[in-house]
Amino acid sequence: MVYSAEKLEEEKVFKDPVHRYIHVRDRVIWDLIGTKEFQRLRRIKQLGTTFLTFHGAEHSRFNHSLGVYEIVRRIIDDVFDGRPEWKQEERLLTLCSALLHDLGHGPFSHSFEKVFDFDHEGFTQAIIIGDTEVNRVLAKVDPDFPKKVAEVIAKTSANKLVVSLISSQIDADRMDYLQRDAYFTGVSYGHFDMERILRVMRPKEDQVVIKKSGMHAVEDYIMSRYQMYWQVYFHPVSRGAEVILTKILHRAKHLYEQQYTFAHPPLHFYTIFNDQLTLQDYLKLDESVILYYFQMWQEEEDAVISDLCRRFVNRNLFKYAEFDPAKEYKKLAELNKLFVKAGLDPEYYLVVDSSSDLPYDFYRPGEEEERLPIHLLMKNGELKELSRESEVVDAISGKRRTDHKLYYPEDFLLDETSKKNIKRQIRALLEL
Repeated sequence: MVYSAEKLEEEKVFKDPVHRYIHVRDRVIWDLIGTKEFQRLRRIKQLGTTFLTFHGAEHSRFNHSLGVYEIVRRIIDDVFDGRPEWKQEERLLTLCSALLHDLGHGPFSHSFEKVFDFDHEGFTQAIIIGDTEVNRVLAKVDPDFPKKVAEVIAKTSANKLVVSLISSQIDADRMDYLQRDAYFTGVSYGHFDMERILRVMRPKEDQVVIKKSGMHAVEDYIMSRYQMYWQVYFHPVSRGAEVILTKILHRAKHLYEQQYTFAHPPLHFYTIFNDQLTLQDYLKLDESVILYYFQMWQEEEDAVISDLCRRFVNRNLFKYAEFDPAKEYKKLAELNKLFVKAGLDPEYYLVVDSSSDLPYDFYRPGEEEERLPIHLLMKNGELKELSRESEVVDAISGKRRTDHKLYYPEDFLLDETSKKNIKRQIRALLEL
């Protein structure tokens, strides 16, 4: 039997708290799960610093990747199978793309990316087409197969239907992480009727569409996503932890560039700091490595990095205040001056953090980020954009919400053993 069609002698199952079971029958999928690059995802949390706010949020990118695979497997094996619009020969490509879509995430994911200007999707593609175990498994299917999988993840594949299953405004990725993150954080916001949505999904040439009868389930999904972003993903305490995390990494890079002598040298960061990072160097990075350095850097002579590391490791986080940069820029300038007088570097201890989300958008040609809208399949076969039929979705379509917070070390400002008058001025401006 050819490798691409090979099945396991006995189905393998993963017990899963969200989907009950994750089923694997394909030899290719089982072999991909066993690669070291995929196993690395066990050591990267799905929600970065959110575990410091919601103590149950310890789940990993490994959990999530299996979940996305399972949702896609159910869609194409249970819902799409036998429909003329679905090409069965795309099945393995779709399953592999779903399983591997997050393969390139680094430690603390988006925080790490922002500091070093990395792109996890770029690394995902590099792992798939590079000298890796994952590449060798995929290449056994066909020499061109790794490239096809990478193109789906890059959204450059000619098969737009497969891309939309994994990356669109209603895809398996979002359907898994909303439910999984809700489960592990203990909140109720991320729950929606996924079973109903799967039943009403239909394949079209370039995208997945939803039967009109399933519109209310999709409304529920979109509102769940909206609530999860503002109640969990953008939680101000988690954002405060991200601020400290990013400032530690910035400080480490700054010290390295200033030729500071580390008591615990950042060996794993050298190629990053020197812009010489290789794929193999990147794959050695996971959260256990980063946390090791944070533990060790608590003992550094540099007061900034040692303090920030103590704060992160021991969860002594910054406090925050609401902030409007358009109206309060003069206050921020004054605070910067006072922080310097108080002996605090505002670059690290007075930080404005912004969060922004667009819960749903319709297609606007020519915009920087063109979003393929969710289409409803009417009884007569016509397609209609979701917000044209749903008053609920229409109310939030195209409306971007942005929130700004100002983070600072309240414990230092309340300590009046030194610089008492300056600290009182700062507290007055912060309305403490």
